[in-house]
Amino acid sequence: MEEPLRHRGRIVTASDIGFIRELIAAHPGASRRALSKILCEAWDWRQSNGALRDMVCRGLMLQLHRSGHIQLPEVRYATHNPLGERGSQRGKPAPALVDTTPLDAGLSSIRPLEFRQVRRTAEERVFNSLLDRYHYLGYTRPVGEQLKYLVYAQGRPIACLAWSSAPRHLGPRDRFISWSAEARRKNIRFLAYNTRFLLLPFIRVEHAASHILGCMSRLLSEDWERVYGHPVYYLETFVDPERFRGTCYRAANWICLGLTTGRGKDDHTNRPNRPVKEVLAYPLRKDFRRLLGELL
Repeated sequence: MEEPLRHRGRIVTASDIGFIRELIAAHPGASRRALSKILCEAWDWRQSNGALRDMVCRGLMLQLHRSGHIQLPEVRYATHNPLGERGSQRGKPAPALVDTTPLDAGLSSIRPLEFRQVRRTAEERVFNSLLDRYHYLGYTRPVGEQLKYLVYAQGRPIACLAWSSAPRHLGPRDRFISWSAEARRKNIRFLAYNTRFLLLPFIRVEHAASHILGCMSRLLSEDWERVYGHPVYYLETFVDPERFRGTCYRAANWICLGLTTGRGKDDHTNRPNRPVKEVLAYPLRKDFRRLLGELL
């Protein structure tokens, strides 16, 4: 290979490809799913909670198959994918019926709010539908570790928040934390990235957005540890300054660290290819720098 292949941060060498070819040859009757699990076990490729990184491994093998480096067996059956089947032929989430009556009230009159973690629940389709319909970026299926929240007031959803694994490289954040490249590789899992925050457009409650962010900062780490087996110590997000001022984040004491380069994680040209965003952060622990800088 002239250039090393990369998949989700892993460099795939020629010897890796040779090993995968031998593995396929040694298991002629195995399905693609079974082969990916065998490869995960052989490489001890696991999530932080100990589960096999089966989906990531399957994606790697499919990438190698499509590029001609390996030959996978034929697909035996199409797996049931409820996320892809809920909506139209383009995979859009099906519309969910919610109360769209304008809610014009004071924050104190609708408290306490209810936060429901809805990933892998029946309410996930409502979450996906609301983002797809009302968020300017729409709904996209996240990857990696992720949690989804619906916020309820008076029995109706008023907001959606999506959290996922943090980007690997982010200059303003890396300088703020002051961690080494090795510490970043080891501890990036302790960061959570707020990929979507939607206050539904018919909710007219002053200070609701900043209040929701404050509540999230107190419950997210515990939920993350319950689902993935480890806490998070630091939250981050991007704000497009061409569209928003990030007022609710600032009101919730998030810190503006600077601007992105606009180049994205896979840039090879050193030229901006996407909008420049503000980077905002919210450390969950006073000793976050020590925790994130540890190598033990």
